[in-house]
Amino acid sequence: MKNTAMAEAYIRQAMERLKHAREALRRGNYPYVVRQSQEAVELALKASLRLVGVEPPRWHDVGPVLRREAERFPEWFRDEIPRLARISRRLRREREPSMYGDEESESRLTSSTIGRMLWKLLDGLVSRYVSCVGFLSSSRGLMLGFS
Repeated sequence: MKNTAMAEAYIRQAMERLKHAREALRRGNYPYVVRQSQEAVELALKASLRLVGVEPPRWHDVGPVLRREAERFPEWFRDEIPRLARISRRLRREREPSMYGDEESESRLTSSTIGRMLWKLLDGLVSRYVSCVGFLSSSRGLMLGFS
């Protein structure tokens, strides 16, 4: 039950980050879009790990753990793991330059192209994740498709 409650909290937090990323994109604050996107993906994937009984690692990119534990997941989710792991890795790589900046990343991260591309990845990932999983928050039960 504890894993389910924690997963639910992670999903709520991921959706909150998604909201902030959307606002930042409208304002043209692309480094913040990157940071909020990375956090939303990280939280959603850590929620998935909790639901299958895996304690998430205390680092940002959980893609390697998803791959290692793939057999624990339902088939629909297992099929998405390579893509999810790539998105997680890419966002983790962009996180630090978006936070602290450097000459090379500054021009890259402030362009609307990278912000919009990351937003599209995140929006698709979280929307699909939430709809496929079908979280039953009222009953605090298991997510559909996860056992």
